[in-house]
Amino acid sequence: MDDGKRRAQRSRVARSAPFRSPLRGLWLTSAFGAVLLVTLPIVTITGLLSYIAYGPQFGQAIPMDVGRLKLPTFDWPTDPSWLYRLNQGLHVGLGLVLIPVVLAKLWSVIPRLFAWPPARSIAQLLERISLLMLVGGILFEIITGVLNIQYDYIFGFSFYTAHYFGAWVFIAGFVVHLAIKIPRMLTGLRSMPLRDVLRTKRVDTVPERYQPDGLVSVDPSPPTISRRGALALVGGGALFMAVITAGQTIGGITRQTALLLPRGRTRGSGPNDFQVNRTAGAAGITADATGQRWRLTLTGGPAPVVFDRETLAAMPQHTARLPIACVEGWSTTETWTGVPLRELARLAGVPNPASAFVRSVERRGAFNRATLQANQVAHPDSLLALRVNDADLSSDHGFPARIIVPALPGVHNTKWVASIDFRTA
Repeated sequence: MDDGKRRAQRSRVARSAPFRSPLRGLWLTSAFGAVLLVTLPIVTITGLLSYIAYGPQFGQAIPMDVGRLKLPTFDWPTDPSWLYRLNQGLHVGLGLVLIPVVLAKLWSVIPRLFAWPPARSIAQLLERISLLMLVGGILFEIITGVLNIQYDYIFGFSFYTAHYFGAWVFIAGFVVHLAIKIPRMLTGLRSMPLRDVLRTKRVDTVPERYQPDGLVSVDPSPPTISRRGALALVGGGALFMAVITAGQTIGGITRQTALLLPRGRTRGSGPNDFQVNRTAGAAGITADATGQRWRLTLTGGPAPVVFDRETLAAMPQHTARLPIACVEGWSTTETWTGVPLRELARLAGVPNPASAFVRSVERRGAFNRATLQANQVAHPDSLLALRVNDADLSSDHGFPARIIVPALPGVHNTKWVASIDFRTA
């Protein structure tokens, strides 16, 4: 070996000294990559669907102005009633479950992040740029997402805006990286049968054949864990994340294990003892605004129609068992009773409204109003709810009246309703 090759090899050894694990190699990186290839698109698509569910066509999704990144919109379905609950449960729950896999994937490729020179060709430069967008995008989405669902707004900017645009950075990096690396990933998966990996003990674990791609160390350490052990460790971490988060969506006995649930694990014993996104106190709701002087005003027809709560309670009531789901991933299913929205539209003189604009007595916050689509107003289970679980709504849950619509994002089920404007266009 000539002096130049010796110096190059010593340089590679020096740079790879901190990364001497014998597990690193194309197979392990490809295995983690295959898992993410299947699951990350689910997290991404459900996130984009959540944005559409907020009704950007009505200017009530955040961010409102997204330029060329505008998504095609459609009327968000009202059936099945658990659609948004499933969507957000998958988006938040699966995103949390994948954290150990993402970290393991980054661990497996970290030597490449320190490769020098960073690019020897145009193709390698594109790969490095896509890797930067991919890694930076996914870490940004995970960190801000976890902080958001735990109400730690330490980042000093709008979570919704940053999360939306961050998602597109990740998507671009993911697509480019996938186009470049998927042949390599398939080669890696074929290089070592999974059955053989699962049968190999630690003492029999050997490094993959060295290749100048930066993954396999030129001077690997003895193994301290087998590849099957590494898979079990990462899988166990993902299972643990599922156990401590899934209960916020599934409910029932699993709720007791939801350690990361921001709204708590117990719901108490009363009919109104279930999760609240925003309390009456936090919203600045006073007894004067929701007491005897409260009135519901319906507009859109020939003249405004005004009802007090006693009159609304005397109308024919409809009861429906419906979930209410938050963008944070938590949800709950309760039994609601009230006046169908389509009946209120008829009383207002607009039997077939194109939309309905609902406004709360709340005067602070971004979600004190919502626009409902025609199908959301017309659904037989869409209610101006007066009661829940056979009891009057509590103040925190929207007394004297609140909106409840199947499959609607929780914040658009407006509480403390003051008026509904049924619109024909």
